[in-house]
Amino acid sequence: MNWEQIFTLVGNATLETLIMVFFSTLFSVILGLPLGILICVTDPVAGIMPKPVLNQVLNRIVDVLRSFPFLILMIILFPLSRLIIGTTIGTTATIVPLSIAAAPFVARIIETALKEIDPGVIQAARAMGSTNMQIILKVLIPEALPSLVDGITLTIINVIGYSAMAGTIGGGGLGDLAIRYGYQRFRIDILIFAVIVILILVGLIQMIGTKISQNLMKKR
Repeated sequence: MNWEQIFTLVGNATLETLIMVFFSTLFSVILGLPLGILICVTDPVAGIMPKPVLNQVLNRIVDVLRSFPFLILMIILFPLSRLIIGTTIGTTATIVPLSIAAAPFVARIIETALKEIDPGVIQAARAMGSTNMQIILKVLIPEALPSLVDGITLTIINVIGYSAMAGTIGGGGLGDLAIRYGYQRFRIDILIFAVIVILILVGLIQMIGTKISQNLMKKR
């Protein structure tokens, strides 16, 4: 295998990883954002609309999902992947377990970011006659935006790690390349390339996320 073939393999695997990470992060935010908001606002102590029972149920769901090791969760979700995608292997099929694995992580990040907001800001909005929905959309989320960006950046980095682990059971992407070519075929050069690309992706995402968060902080 010459260098051109190696670069082609790594390039295709990188594209697969980017596709997995993008859509998995998108769907995990779609699932985790409302869940995190609900956990925060229904908190029996500090929530703007306390609902102890609902809060307990949501917290248990998040805790249970977060306690599963990703590879085990991925195997458990094979039937769901087959139902939605039609297969259990490959880049597209891996998006399903990646999204579900990252969603509770996103929910906790959202909850933590919203709870860091000064209660005085919420009380001021309440005194001005704001409804619960207005407080959520116009106070909580805008005030927590820098922390939310930091949290989503961390989520993307975690999803990259999950996608690499998914390669051990046919998930596609750089993890799959490292396992099939680097490990099983004893191509240390390909393994090193895959690891370097993953490190570069993580570094770039962290740098971009930090920059966006800092810009949002300056505008507050």
